[in-house]
Amino acid sequence: MKDHSSARRHFLIPDLQVRKDEPTDHIDWIAQAIVDYAPDVVIDIGDHWDMPSMSSYDKPGSKRMEGARYEEDIDAGNEAMERLSAPMDREIHRQRRNKHRWKPERHFLFGNHENRVQRALDSEPKLTGCIGLHHMHTNGWKRHDFLENVWIDGIVYAHYFQSSHSSYAIGGSIDNRLSKIGESFVQGHQQGMLYGSKIFPSGKTRHGLVAGSCYLHREDYRGNQGQKHWRGVVVLNEVRNGDYCIMPLTLSYLCRRYEKLELIDYMRKKYKHNDWSHLA
Repeated sequence: MKDHSSARRHFLIPDLQVRKDEPTDHIDWIAQAIVDYAPDVVIDIGDHWDMPSMSSYDKPGSKRMEGARYEEDIDAGNEAMERLSAPMDREIHRQRRNKHRWKPERHFLFGNHENRVQRALDSEPKLTGCIGLHHMHTNGWKRHDFLENVWIDGIVYAHYFQSSHSSYAIGGSIDNRLSKIGESFVQGHQQGMLYGSKIFPSGKTRHGLVAGSCYLHREDYRGNQGQKHWRGVVVLNEVRNGDYCIMPLTLSYLCRRYEKLELIDYMRKKYKHNDWSHLA
């Protein structure tokens, strides 16, 4: 775990769940926001690739993989990752001769949706070489295995945190999670955003952040009443030794900033035949 004497800025990208035929305009807004806010660290918390073609591998037992759909899922995520990274790469190149040049750390944490590929390989080893995490292009990003604890400036990042007594994700309130995790943490996986802090008997304040939705589309499995969750990215300012303060940036805010339109107006104008009432 590296310790930095001065406070740093982190930029968190929650679950993007990129898949074919869903709008990804927000990827360009996020990419520009990263350049504008110039963080020291950028974290993609996982579930960047949605991988619906392999959803059957989430549970024991499996169905036949659909090869063509697998390639479409991979290509959709790769295209989004390229758009996410390109503005950073250009800005890093532009500043390459500056005395104080910007070159953020970039961390990619594999989520349970990407892990569907590994589950498929574990279930059907004959697929080795035909599918694999190597198809997911993350050039310039440090890759971290699914559920690896990634320590950065005293914060532990993971796609989610498992109970010490089972394979289930720790849930409930932020207070409950802080008591069980015991450290300042950031995770994705769960739609919406939860944040809280807690002072421990040691006198130290620990922070907990759950942010797991950064996409424009509906998730049909959540039903009509489950579509109004928070959607956006989060900037963590003044990060030092596990302490930080959060600055959430909703997709609505990013749309107003970069498109000069309210999000629902932008979506209705560009995608006229879709229902965007969940973004209102």
